[in-house]
Amino acid sequence: MKQLIPALFTVGAIMVLTGAVIYITGWKLAPYIYTVGATLVALAQINSPSPIKSPTIRRLRRQQIFGALLLILTGAFMLFTRGNEWIVSLTIAAIIELYTSIRIPQEEAKEIK
Repeated sequence: MKQLIPALFTVGAIMVLTGAVIYITGWKLAPYIYTVGATLVALAQINSPSPIKSPTIRRLRRQQIFGALLLILTGAFMLFTRGNEWIVSLTIAAIIELYTSIRIPQEEAKEIK
């Protein structure tokens, strides 16, 4: 199970990137590739274990899961809207994911010391 979560995340991240880039070309399957990839990323983040249970890390994990759910919402925007609303949702999700990916290791290092 330990190797499955990083593999899910890697495959999902590649699919998210591919789907977002190919969507610009107008290919009909791009939103589906993106949405499946976003779902894999969300599953990997939800199921990843966190050995340290401090309140700060729990808050950051909730934010990380919220960002993953925003990635899935972006896929819904790609599928059901004809505008560029998906870009705003993707930007917000990317900022949240980036923030939590930097803060969680810092907080874990503080807890270990």
